[in-house]
Amino acid sequence: MRYAIYYTPGQDEKLARIAANWLGRDPFGAATRPVEAVGDLSAAEVAFHTASARRYGFHATLKAPFRLAPNETEASLRAALDAFAEATPPVVIPRLVVGQIDGFFALVPETRFAPLNEFAGEVVRAFDSFRAPLTEAEIERRSPDALKPDEFRNLCQWGYPYVFDTFRFHMTLSGRVGPEESPRLRAAIDGLFADVLRQPVPVDALTLFVESEPGAPFMVLSHHALGRGPARKTA
Repeated sequence: MRYAIYYTPGQDEKLARIAANWLGRDPFGAATRPVEAVGDLSAAEVAFHTASARRYGFHATLKAPFRLAPNETEASLRAALDAFAEATPPVVIPRLVVGQIDGFFALVPETRFAPLNEFAGEVVRAFDSFRAPLTEAEIERRSPDALKPDEFRNLCQWGYPYVFDTFRFHMTLSGRVGPEESPRLRAAIDGLFADVLRQPVPVDALTLFVESEPGAPFMVLSHHALGRGPARKTA
């Protein structure tokens, strides 16, 4: 069993509903749903391009999937999330846009946003004691030979290559897409998300996801609203 600490909008928020329809799965519930044609893409094409993202559900990674340390329990992790969330104010992203990272499409901040990166770093540090060390097999699955030196150091020390200076906030919407298919997929995603991306996006909760067994879909276990203090500055 593995856990992950993600950001995802609340189940009833418009961004979450649109993303669940696009991916064909709501991580707050067990059932998948039939995907639909979007723009010039057929339903079969949407299903194909979203297959890898569907298993994880709509999210942004803050603390990447991990096995629990031997001295920790699910209850202790949830209690720590409650305490951290209560003491930590939200971050408001001024604007998300459709971007492409290493071939896959995702929602990303329009520009680098230091408060968001600082918040993500706080989450990584605060919950690292709950993470069991990576096994050699888990390290190999990250293709360490393809990582930059700082990414490899992060992987060994923090369990994930993309933290702190290498962190990239992204909410994945597809698998890797070749250059010949990218324009059609971008057009479909742009059209689907255009209205909801006109507004700032509050990162106002931490969500604990769980993978019950290897290869199982990640499901929401608990949703922890961030603190009662004023929201952090957006710019």
